[in-house]
Amino acid sequence: MGGADGRDEDGTMAGNQASAGHLLRLIRSGEATTRGELQQATGLSRSTVGHRLDQLFGAGWLRGAAGTSTGGRPSARLEFDPTHAVVLAADLETRHGRAAVLDLAGEVLAEHTGELVIADGPDAVLDRLARWFGPLLAEAGTTPDRICGVGLSVPGPVDWASAQVVQPPIMPGWDRFPVRERLRAAFAEHVGPTGPDPLPVYVDNDANLMALAEQRAHHADCGAFVLVKASTGIGAGVVVGGEMYRGIDGGSGDIGHIRLHDRSDALCMCGSYGCLAAVASGRAIAEQLTAAGVPTASGSDVRRHLAAGQPDAVRLARAAGQRVGEVLVTVVTLLNPGVLMLGGDLAGTPFLTGVRELLYQRAMPRTTANLQVVTSALGDRAALAGAAVMVVERLYDPDRADARLAALARSAAG
Repeated sequence: MGGADGRDEDGTMAGNQASAGHLLRLIRSGEATTRGELQQATGLSRSTVGHRLDQLFGAGWLRGAAGTSTGGRPSARLEFDPTHAVVLAADLETRHGRAAVLDLAGEVLAEHTGELVIADGPDAVLDRLARWFGPLLAEAGTTPDRICGVGLSVPGPVDWASAQVVQPPIMPGWDRFPVRERLRAAFAEHVGPTGPDPLPVYVDNDANLMALAEQRAHHADCGAFVLVKASTGIGAGVVVGGEMYRGIDGGSGDIGHIRLHDRSDALCMCGSYGCLAAVASGRAIAEQLTAAGVPTASGSDVRRHLAAGQPDAVRLARAAGQRVGEVLVTVVTLLNPGVLMLGGDLAGTPFLTGVRELLYQRAMPRTTANLQVVTSALGDRAALAGAAVMVVERLYDPDRADARLAALARSAAG
């Protein structure tokens, strides 16, 4: 009987789990990087392994690398080739956007940041975003036919299956809008055809994608990882057992709309009173600073004030961290993560200090004994990097990879 990971009791992969896509997974993860290691890991014959590797080489997904010798003839190592295609990624904030062309290892080949106001609505925003990609592809020295997929990060809850934003408080006009289909159409209009099949487009919440990128890049061994983004709004991304946790319909991590018991006077953009975001977000601090005589239009402005050491901004950011820390006591008690990371406009020392104060004061010592509370390592590029990771992991997971290989074979035969 096979184990939970598809292996038989002797450790080899069950027959139906040793397709070309599964061999690719073993190679990409580093679990097996030679033909011999693949035979041992899967239990397949040498000829069957060879046939499936031929499929992967034929698609251009693998390349050879120098092997290491243990006394005899060195074995030829196999590597995933990250240069055989490119990914387009975009990160939409409330008032600006960032777009990039990346290879499949996440290296940025070309990048652009510009004004892009999310409140202008999906048609205008997605059309403008598509216009950015033509020049970026030229700058990267590549062409539309080499694009394998597009990843989009947005500041609102996302239904993963439909790629639609669902009831987003700070994205007017986006609720249930067909983002995937509209972006494909805008791309075809402004960039050109990408191939015979529809362009794969994946959409997710920004905090989710930041968490995915940070966990993969710097905390891959952390079995329970939480990232909190505190900018215009407040949201969290959770990676458990190496997998993004989205809830049943993409609503997990929306901690900005947890109600605070003592702030029923604070009106949130969602229409409710007392939400954490109405009290402790970048938008809330901007309003408080403006009322105190320090003109501040957005979370980005708060960030600039914090960088300059503006006393009121520092004081308010620390207080905001304390309010967020109150909520995070419950989060870390429930999830028992190894890493709690803070990202976004507010994620500096004052905010971090406030979070730590409340967290260590109110959480049980057992809950925080092995907890690291840190700030983002990838910074402004975290969501962009996560959007690229999302596309690559989806398109090259075993089942999807096998389907793509089958489509390539049909195309070659036809």
